[in-house]
Amino acid sequence: MFRIGPGNKDHHPALRCAVGVFVPLIALTLIGRLDLAVFASFGAFTGIYGRNEPHSLRFRSQLRAGGLMLVVILLATLTARVAQQWGIGAVAYSWFLTASTTAVAGACSLIAAWWRLRPAGSLFHIFAFAAIASIPAQPPLAEAMLVAVLTTVLCLLIGMSARVVKSHRTPWKRPPRIRHTGPERRAAWLEGGGYLAAAGLAGTLATLVGERLGFGHTYWAMVAAVVPLVGHSTRHRIRRGIQRIAGAVLGLLLLAGILWLNPVPWEMVLVIALCQFGAELFIARQYLLAQVFVTPLALISTLLVARVDPGLLLRDRIVETVIGAAVGVAVVVAPAVWRRWAKR
Repeated sequence: MFRIGPGNKDHHPALRCAVGVFVPLIALTLIGRLDLAVFASFGAFTGIYGRNEPHSLRFRSQLRAGGLMLVVILLATLTARVAQQWGIGAVAYSWFLTASTTAVAGACSLIAAWWRLRPAGSLFHIFAFAAIASIPAQPPLAEAMLVAVLTTVLCLLIGMSARVVKSHRTPWKRPPRIRHTGPERRAAWLEGGGYLAAAGLAGTLATLVGERLGFGHTYWAMVAAVVPLVGHSTRHRIRRGIQRIAGAVLGLLLLAGILWLNPVPWEMVLVIALCQFGAELFIARQYLLAQVFVTPLALISTLLVARVDPGLLLRDRIVETVIGAAVGVAVVVAPAVWRRWAKR
């Protein structure tokens, strides 16, 4: 909670990620097409993968991660369009969105484990699918996917950009084929089941609470619920859940200060890039500190494309984060409690 691990050239991937999200967003701001910003933001998640891998391995990781994210983005926007065409009501659609996002959580977690993608899990895919599928006014499909594809390609190029500098160039070797042992395959299926359970429970609880108390953005609870699932031990996973809540609270204070300045769109894009840099700088060393940057990053991205009451947004964020983190910790602790009970 109060220690920071040693650095490992973290400013390199942080700078790559910041540039990868800043360039497409500032371009969309200049041409007045912020309705497409969410597709650029999630396409830019490609740059998060292959953090400190050699260039050949990074290219394979980012190519696979980017392709998977594009599939998730396409499925999300098609889901929203089909729901609009069929005239599904708001309440029914919220439950359908919870169920479909849960399926994405389990499937993408399994794929990420099979490809050994790092960061592991399906947190980004849950976020991307639910956020895009929640947009009521979808932009033209061709334009949305073009922005996502171009952003993905840009991040791939940025990931390989260090090869221009001879001192940073790594040997280009064909990545070895990924082979899984029996225990690895079993662990992948168990992990997928954990993501399915955590996301499903958190989404269900958040939807029920939201209907009664008027909260929105239930998918934030699903995102927070899968955070504790990434860890080397039960203790480490519980700490991640606690750090998620504490970091969200501190991040909301930072966001309140930013909103008090009443930034214009291009300034908001700059803040997004700076928060992306800060998040990637600390995400592998101090999760609580990274969350201080992640919270304003997520909420400013929402405010950039939609007119939402900032007060309601802050309220929804903290409530959904607490619900999700609590469910995630419960899912992590449950197997250990069950084993102890069975042993007795």
